Amino acid sequence: MAEDLKIIGSANKVEQYQSLIPQIEALLYGETDLIANLANIAAALKEQFKWFWVGFYLVKNDELVLGPFQGPVACTRIAKAKGVCGTAWSKAETLIVPDVDAFPGHIACSSLSRSEIVLPLFHQGEVIGVLDVDSEELDKFDDTDAKYLEQIVQLIKFNA
Repeated sequence: MAEDLKIIGSANKVEQYQSLIPQIEALLYGETDLIANLANIAAALKEQFKWFWVGFYLVKNDELVLGPFQGPVACTRIAKAKGVCGTAWSKAETLIVPDVDAFPGHIACSSLSRSEIVLPLFHQGEVIGVLDVDSEELDKFDDTDAKYLEQIVQLIKFNA
């Protein structure tokens, strides 16, 4: 298991992801605890990209419940189809929101969040949670982020 990350700040976004993904694989290797793995993924992403908030919500009793995260305190529970996270869950698709204030029904856990990307976590074809990433900058996330973050969430094993 890796215990330190090699953070590369001067590289472009693609190079940063390409450097980080093998490190995340090393963090997850041999660890079967889901919460520990989600916590390390959130920390690795926050450290590499310095995003405002990075975390996971897990489906429990037909709502999203806050899981491991890095950043300021967050909303604890989100209903299905509510806000960006609940919408990504209900649609079972990645959502990129360039301006959260323009998103119908956005849930403002922090007024500092300006843009967001949310990716569903799948297990046996069903959404069992989401990865939520917020930035203090407008239009921070794009298809490159979606591509590489989807690769990262596919590394998560839920059968442990």
